Parts: sequence; C-alpha cells; structure tokens
Amino acid sequence: MSNRSSTSALVPRVALFVLMFGVAWIVMTMTHELGHVLGGWLGGGKLTALQLSPLRLPYSLHAPDPHPQLTLWSGPILGVVAPLGVALIVRRWFTWFIADFCILANGVYLALAWWSGDRHLDTPRMLAAGVHPAWIAAFCAVTISVGYLRFRSDCLALFRRGRS
Repeated sequence: MSNRSSTSALVPRVALFVLMFGVAWIVMTMTHELGHVLGGWLGGGKLTALQLSPLRLPYSLHAPDPHPQLTLWSGPILGVVAPLGVALIVRRWFTWFIADFCILANGVYLALAWWSGDRHLDTPRMLAAGVHPAWIAAFCAVTISVGYLRFRSDCLALFRRGRS
C-alpha cells in the first residue's frame, strides 16, 4: 500500500475516533452527574444546583444532603454501571468503546481529584464525608486497570478497522 493510500485510509478512522471520543465524553459526564442527582434524591437530599453542559465541568449540589456518601458514590458507580449495562445489552463495538471509556474515565477522575485535593471535586468531598481511602483506592485501581486495558483494545481495534 502506498503512503498516500495508507494516509487517506487513516483519515476516516481518526474522524471516527474523534466522534466516538466526543460521544463517550458526553455519556460519561451525563451518567456520572445524573448518578449524583439520583443518589442525592434517594438519600433525601434537595437538589439546589445542576450543571449538565458537557462543555463545562458538570456538577450538582444538594442542600441539605442527609447521606453525602450515597450521593457522592452514586456518580462514579452509575457512571460505570449504566454504560456497561447498555453495552451488555446492545453488544456492538461502539457501545463497548463508550462503556470502556466510562470505566476508565470514572476511575481516573477520582484518582486525579484525590491528587489535586480541590475541595469541590468528588474525592476530597468523599473523604470529608467519611469514606475510607481504601474504598476509593480500590475503586480507582479496578476501574483504571480494567478500563485502560479494555479501552486501549477498543482504540486499537478501531484503528485496525478497514485494513486489508
């Protein structure tokens, strides 16, 4: 295959990757944040603010929040379980791409939020609410390792599509 034809064959795959990454980002931010909303509601919290724009960092605030651990854990848990459930039902490559991204992204987010220490992010809020650091570390270890291996495989498969 000539250099020109291999480059022209790569362009649609890069475009598809960018599109899929954008869709996966939106799914991840929405399921994660809606998890916080659902957790807060189930715990008897009153939603006082909600930002769901995927172009900004989404957030939800509950006051009062009688069960902040439930509210805070519901975000990353629903952010992993909802896309994974869809992928298990639909069983198409694009649903696995999205689900695997969500697994990785939720773990990376909690790890980076912990490292940053920003009091407005989930992990410092979880620690302040009494979540034991070992639970957060375990969630991060599982989601980052499994998510990385699966999402890397998805990306490699996407870039191999259409090759002779």
